[in-house]
Amino acid sequence: MKARKEAFQTEYSFSRAIKEGSAVVKLSAVILGLGCLVRKQLVKGFMLLFTEILIIAFMLREGIFNLKKLITLGEVEQQKVWNEAKSIYEYVEGDRSLIILLYGIITLAIVLCTLILVRISVMNAFRAEKCVKNGKKPPSFYEEVRELFDKNLHKTLLFLPIAGVLIFTVLPLIFMMSMAFTNYSVENSKLVLFDWVGLRNFKNMISFGGSLGKTFWSVLGWTLVWAVAATFSNYILGILLAMFINWKEIRWQKFWRFCFVLTVAIPHFVSLLIIRQMLQPEGAVNILLRNIGFLGAKESLPFFTDVTWARVSVILINIWVGVPYTLLQVTGILQNIPGELYDAAKVDGAGPFMTFRKITLPYMLFVTMPSLITTFTGNVNNFNVIFLTSRGFPRAVESTAGKTDLLITWLYKLTIENQYFDIGAVIGIMTFVTLSIASLISFRLSGSYKNEEGFR
Repeated sequence: MKARKEAFQTEYSFSRAIKEGSAVVKLSAVILGLGCLVRKQLVKGFMLLFTEILIIAFMLREGIFNLKKLITLGEVEQQKVWNEAKSIYEYVEGDRSLIILLYGIITLAIVLCTLILVRISVMNAFRAEKCVKNGKKPPSFYEEVRELFDKNLHKTLLFLPIAGVLIFTVLPLIFMMSMAFTNYSVENSKLVLFDWVGLRNFKNMISFGGSLGKTFWSVLGWTLVWAVAATFSNYILGILLAMFINWKEIRWQKFWRFCFVLTVAIPHFVSLLIIRQMLQPEGAVNILLRNIGFLGAKESLPFFTDVTWARVSVILINIWVGVPYTLLQVTGILQNIPGELYDAAKVDGAGPFMTFRKITLPYMLFVTMPSLITTFTGNVNNFNVIFLTSRGFPRAVESTAGKTDLLITWLYKLTIENQYFDIGAVIGIMTFVTLSIASLISFRLSGSYKNEEGFR
């Protein structure tokens, strides 16, 4: 660990600058750009100094106020005041906790950026000082810009993507995750003015005693069952279908492959909505079964009204729309398995099942394990298949989640339909943490990670 840390340290590191730098270098942490200005690096020095002035002006005008408000998330409620001149009641706007939370997080991000600028200012001052001590001229602004398109081209290319991810992905995620530590919900009218509650929402979520905890563990259990069933059913059936189509005895292989791939060309949501209509009590499937005498005149199969039927139905629907994708993925990989392995297996007397278990499946798992982990993660968050078919039903009257709801569809219902934003944020955090840990552990334990050189 120490050797790895030293490998990332540079000659002009921040820690070395603080230890070995002069007073000017250390003052550059307070007056940004001071070291650059002293060493005649005027453009860079004035840019850092001007940025510091802007940050100080913002903090004095808005930033300090935002941070103070962030502590309480607001205390002044909206008030109704009688206007004598107009003879009407007027509403005086109070604090809005959501805006306070947003502005507070943005201010904290600006403070973090300021600390990064302090680091840059000190390191640049130390670098310029070292150049003077060694009898060299500190690099000019033009020379450093030229380095950004030569030696430091990687920094130039990565700047915009990293900045975009931080601004448009990380910052909104922090904003949404912070709601998990508040009581921002329709309950007790906390949609305008809400408070920090710490870990209370997490405690309620994992508790077996309350209705929320019971619902969570029920939905989590079904989500894991669904993810495993949906992932491995599509994977195994896709491999078997690809092997069957690639079998030498099968004629018109391209035609059969085209028939299954054709379903991929149809938009996913269109297929799901059509299937949903077909499985309704008065849908095409039930009407057909009545016409052939399999069902009575008023009978219908409970595809989405019975728990077992609904869960089996959504798994079968997912197989229908998902197997063609697996077929496309594994077809090329199957053709790359050395034929000598199958010939040797036949000589040893291995049957089709043993050949599949000892040769085909291990090879496929080795090559496709990263994709399989991604598919499992996607199925945990498979919003479309559930919401566009069963819509989470059947559902008990007193519950916010149905028997086929996944965590992602329950989160949607809690936030969009019921306005329990705090609980929705908790579910999002727990889903993210669980999937991250499970994906990392499973990938590190897989052969794809341990033996990257190839399948043996």
